[in-house]
Amino acid sequence: MDGSGMILLPNAWIVLCMRLSSIIGFKERGTEMAVGRKLGLFAITAGACLFVTVQQGAWAQAVATPPAVPSANPSAASQTNGAPAAAPNPAARGNGAVTGGVTRKFGSAPDDPGPLAKGLSPKLKPKAISAAMHKVADWQLAQSQQYFAAFDRSKQLDGEIWTWGALYSGLMAMSESLGDPKYANVMRDTGKAYNWELSKTEGDANQQSMAQTFLELYLMDKKPEELAPTQKRYDAILAAPRVEVGSTRRIEWWWCDALFMGPPSWARLYAATGDKKYITYLDEEWAKTSQELWDTQDHLYARDTTFITAKEKNGQKVFWSRGEGWVMAGLARTLQYLPKDDPARAMYETQLKEMAAAVAKIQGSDGLWRSGMLDPASYDQPEISGSALMTYAIAWGINTGLLDRKTYTPVVKKSWAGILQHIYADGRLGDIQQTGSGPAQIKPGYSWNYGVGGYLLAGSEIYKMAGGKPAKK
Repeated sequence: MDGSGMILLPNAWIVLCMRLSSIIGFKERGTEMAVGRKLGLFAITAGACLFVTVQQGAWAQAVATPPAVPSANPSAASQTNGAPAAAPNPAARGNGAVTGGVTRKFGSAPDDPGPLAKGLSPKLKPKAISAAMHKVADWQLAQSQQYFAAFDRSKQLDGEIWTWGALYSGLMAMSESLGDPKYANVMRDTGKAYNWELSKTEGDANQQSMAQTFLELYLMDKKPEELAPTQKRYDAILAAPRVEVGSTRRIEWWWCDALFMGPPSWARLYAATGDKKYITYLDEEWAKTSQELWDTQDHLYARDTTFITAKEKNGQKVFWSRGEGWVMAGLARTLQYLPKDDPARAMYETQLKEMAAAVAKIQGSDGLWRSGMLDPASYDQPEISGSALMTYAIAWGINTGLLDRKTYTPVVKKSWAGILQHIYADGRLGDIQQTGSGPAQIKPGYSWNYGVGGYLLAGSEIYKMAGGKPAKK
């Protein structure tokens, strides 16, 4: 699962459950309610709430099923009977996620995706990069735009969940990089359709993925209505109790994917308001996630604490390509708007440098990374979403001077050329792993919107590299 898969109870059902529960304890017309009637109402209350909870769980699992609640203490998580966690079984993963993704309209998985594209140049030239980006972006719009503003609980449709949020971030970056307002305008129309409110079916960092686009549009337009709902939601988060490392409850960003979904939006909210309370929250919560998941030896992130002792078939640690991509891209997108004098900035920069060095060492001969990064032989296909997100972060690092251009340009060239080999004649971007919580086998035709978002982010920064333009932020 990318993200927690959390689905919130509809407000009407919450009110109903509370109302029925309260009635049971009330007096009726001056006399105590009959015991039999109390029991009857209690059964109705329990049944209604159970039904909604089951429906809620089913919808969440249509994306993916979360792992068991991990220990908040990594050292405790590693003491499971003194034995390492079992090796992942990539062949057994993903069928449910594929079906759910197709049903919820954020991707497709044909057995025969058709012929590969011809004529796409891997040269790092602005015209070639722009052509490759437009081919995929316009195919994705043709497939998906009708679902951007779709919300239908009965059909499990929500155009604001994290999968869409990642795509929208890519479309916004493409619009800015290429100077093409078409894609930002589509996003603006989407925001208006939702009245700039965040997802009603997610309530954690996944919900915040969409906020990145809304806040970027606010920074362009300066229209209060584009900011107000997000700021209200985030202020409510700040007012709520916080979970500390070592608690029996999960910390806020307990899975590494959350570092892409959440922190960049907090940095953008700071940029929109000038209020450093949003940066303070960001720094404190990221520090907790880093304490739990950062591997100081391999300079990569565990997906969550359940992966700390997990091993691949070859005995290596389990580091998931998309998980590392989420973190690296999250670092880049957070640093874009982080104050230059922020005390935690050096930590973010150091982690991005160390992660870039770590993934560059294990880049495949085709320029790409497999789903399980330290056991590539166990995974048949390269994984495009993780490869694209890591490429984006490295290119961003080059453009901002954080990463050495001479060292890392060959890495970007190889990966971009490799990614282009998975674009089909119609514009489909294939070999994107389905939603999940770790490495899995994939098929060539798998195409999901969040992977396209990562691809467009990568293309946007590579375009700047090729044009010799410095990053604007």
